Formats: sequence, structure tokens, C-alpha cells
Amino acid sequence: MNTVLAELHDKARAALDPVHYDYYAGGAGEEVVLGENEAAFRRLALLPRVLRGAATRDLGVDLPGGHLGMPLLVAPTAFHRLAHPDGELATARAVAAAGTVLVSGMAATVAIGEVVAAARAVDPAASVWFQLYPQTDDDVTACLVRRAEDAGCAAVVVTADSPVFGRHRRDAEHGFHDLPPGLAAENMRDLPGGPLGGTLDIGMSPTVSWRHLDLLRELTSLPLWLKGVLHPEDAVLAVDHRVAGIVVSNHGGRQSDLAPAAVEALPAVVDAVEGRVPVVLDGGVRGGGDVAVALALGAAAVGVGRPVLWGLAADGEAGVARVLDALRDEFDHVLALCGGRGLADLTRDLVVTRGTGVTGRCG
Repeated sequence: MNTVLAELHDKARAALDPVHYDYYAGGAGEEVVLGENEAAFRRLALLPRVLRGAATRDLGVDLPGGHLGMPLLVAPTAFHRLAHPDGELATARAVAAAGTVLVSGMAATVAIGEVVAAARAVDPAASVWFQLYPQTDDDVTACLVRRAEDAGCAAVVVTADSPVFGRHRRDAEHGFHDLPPGLAAENMRDLPGGPLGGTLDIGMSPTVSWRHLDLLRELTSLPLWLKGVLHPEDAVLAVDHRVAGIVVSNHGGRQSDLAPAAVEALPAVVDAVEGRVPVVLDGGVRGGGDVAVALALGAAAVGVGRPVLWGLAADGEAGVARVLDALRDEFDHVLALCGGRGLADLTRDLVVTRGTGVTGRCG
């Protein structure tokens, strides 16, 4: 892990209520996948090229829904006000100042309109995306999409890997089932027949299907990203259903404890979509080298979740800014060491599996 991120993690752990720390840090089941998301990156190495670099490197990338000043966006995570009183407002300000995209969670403790306003107060051109769990009640889904549109969101990220709520041993041991008094999932208020907003259960169902994605496509002209794709055939189906992009993710190890590490699933998904839509990798990124590996395997960008929460808990907006600055700086350094002038210079032939020699190509 990047040293700045490690420092902020330790500071956050000391500052947080242990129940809330475990909610953020924990995973499903025995937390095998939680560990594998990070460990899989440690098994990969980058084979550098030489004598082909540049004094400065272009780190920007354009995605459906906005421009990123670096190939990193902030992945959706819930309940930021458990980490800091300013919650998602502090996160939004720091992300906008860093010139990248915040994907604000449906289970945010600040309503999406306020989140977008906080980002735009820093940068009028800031892009905020809205993460959505499709609801079985079509009217509820439609209401949430309208709220995202009215707020000025630039894309909708549909989470597809949550037919049921993941089983979290740490939360069960703590008896953590509801938010503390005064906090709520603000986007879930006043929905037609929807939940109240104070519960951790935000409405998941195994009956959610591709039909619901098609409904979303008809409801909004915003770019739709599908998050939680691991199987390459699902990636192909997603393109057929007119998504604008795919997020390869196992939900940070919080859903199935039998899933592969996200970075291990990435190459097959990239190959399956054949460049028709961009692919983002979300899960286990803890340093600039991880960003470089993911891009070399075909990702257009990566999502970062827990490290942002550690920064927020440790030092509010300034802590989130430190996380993003550290990742940007380390990634730029790695890119230079690989002989890269820009993101396109990170190619799959640079990725090798440790312990197998340079013939052990990944993917």
C-alpha cells in the first residue's frame, strides 16, 4: 500500500468507532475476496520499456460522463457521515479539486443534489455520477433517476452484483443494522413505497434483470455504466443492452466470497467487449502501481473506494485530497519508470506474473 494511504488508514482506524471501521473495512464471509483483491496485484509486475519517455506525461482520460484529470475516479461507498460530519460534501469538494469524478452512492448520507452542488462550488465543470441499485418497483427507480438528473449528475452507475445483501460477519457480531440517530440514506427519503432511509437494507432483489437495465435506458439519456461485471459473457450482454461503460468489480469483496479478484477478471472482460465501451477496474487499488497494472491490462481507469474513506475519517476533505494526490503522484512516477509518455503506452505486454519469468504473461 502507498505509504500515505497506509498512514491515513492507521489514523482513520484510531479515529473511527470500531463498529463503523469494521463496516467500512469488512467483507463478505471469511473475507477471502477482500484480501485477494489486493494480493492479486502483488502477484503482478510491470516489464518496463526504456529510452522512450517524456519530461511530462499526459494523465487525462475522457469517459462517457466526463473528463478525468487522471485515470482514477472515486468509487461509490455508503454513509460518509459515519467517517466525518461533512460526509459526502467533503468528499465531493476534494474530488472536484483533484479534477476527477465522484460516483456518489445511492446510500449516501447527503442527498445527491447537495453533493453535486458542493462539487460545482469548487469546479463548475465538475462531474458527479450517481450509483443506483435498481429497485423492483419501477416507480422507485424512476424517482431516483429523476433526482440524479435534476441534481445535474453526468452519468448513472448501475450496480448489478447485489441480488441479495452480502453477509458481513463483522457487522453481525457488532449488531450493526441501522444508522445512528440523525443519519439517513438521504437519497431514499420520500420515495413512492420505498424504504425510510435509516436502514442498511436499501432494497436488493434477485428478481432484478436485464429488463430493469432496459427500463433505465429508456428513462434517461445519461450514460449508463454497469458495475459488478466479472463474467465476459455478461460484458457482451451489457454492450448489447447499450451501456456506455462497464465496471469490473466484485463489490470490494462485500458480496460473494467465492468471486475472483477484480484484476484477475479484468483481461477477459476487456477482450470480450473488444473496445466497444470503456472498462473501469474497481477493487484492491492501493497504490499508483496498481493503477498502472490495471491500465496495462486494458482498463481505461480505476475506481478507488476504501482509501478515500480512510482519508475522510483521518482528516476530512484534506485527507481525501491527500489520498488522490498521493495516487496521482505515484502513478505518474510509475508511468515514467515504464517509459510511458501517456496512458496508451501501458500495454498488456508489459504485465508479467511474478515468479514465472518474463514469459509469464498475464491474461
